[in-house]
Amino acid sequence: MKRHAKHGSVASEPVVTYWASPPVIGTPAWRALAAHHEKVSGQHLRRLFADDPGRGERMTAEAAGVFLDYSKNRITDETLTLLLRLAEDSGLRARIDAMFRGDRINVSEKRPCCMLRCGRRVGRRSSSTVRTSCPRCTRCSTG
Repeated sequence: MKRHAKHGSVASEPVVTYWASPPVIGTPAWRALAAHHEKVSGQHLRRLFADDPGRGERMTAEAAGVFLDYSKNRITDETLTLLLRLAEDSGLRARIDAMFRGDRINVSEKRPCCMLRCGRRVGRRSSSTVRTSCPRCTRCSTG
């Protein structure tokens, strides 16, 4: 039997490492965002709206019948820039692509993320890995 390297528990099967997210805390992008938080955390929303009259219209998004208004949060254009930099530096795009490809990204269950495949339109096929790793998805993914 092997001991898990991180927490020392005994595994009955070999320990397999899946694509676990590297920690973003401590990265330059995270530190910049944390420093920015210190600057904006004390600002009042009234002041943010007074300083930026177009805020209520600019800081919204709508897609698939969902309307998101993030203007009513302590967020600025700089906050958005820093969040996007953090996403880019952490490899978020590659992780999203892996999820849609059906890669084994569910580290706790050691399988692909099935919920996206289950939600696919009837008639489209998912990968054989998804179908075999999640029996519930077989019914959804085969149309």
